[in-house]
Amino acid sequence: MSVLLAGVAATLFGVGTYLVLQRQLSRIVIGVGLMGHGANVLFVIAAGEPGRPAFTGGDGGPYTDPLPQALALTGIVITFAVTAFLLALAYRSWMVTHDDEVEDAIEDRIVGRQPDHATGGPLSDTDPDGAGLADPDVMTDAEPAAPPATAGTHPPGGRAPGEPS
Repeated sequence: MSVLLAGVAATLFGVGTYLVLQRQLSRIVIGVGLMGHGANVLFVIAAGEPGRPAFTGGDGGPYTDPLPQALALTGIVITFAVTAFLLALAYRSWMVTHDDEVEDAIEDRIVGRQPDHATGGPLSDTDPDGAGLADPDVMTDAEPAAPPATAGTHPPGGRAPGEPS
């Protein structure tokens, strides 16, 4: 029985992950719900064999562990809260754009293409020279990053920008 439940949990997680990686908010909401159900099935598996209810008194015997039940209830509440939040976001997106597809943010692409000299590395397995984001052929359409301004420094003329002469 637990092998069947483990298969059900894996299927719920797999389908939920696939849906969360889609671009429509309705599929993302359903995927989060499926992953929450998969987590609850895992908590049921973790509870083990059924036993007697705890705190009922009486003679000895195997008791049911209440911790997986408490974790399942917590998982239900968290899944409900995240689903409600995502539904509110989906409703707002529908009211603004009349579409539930998540678009790319242009600002994220620009920031992603700026070189990071401290942690630069390969973009992917297909990056021929392994130069990462600092590679000039990657940076062709992004604007160069301005050097950071330091406090208390003035340009070579001796005046700060905007100061009267």
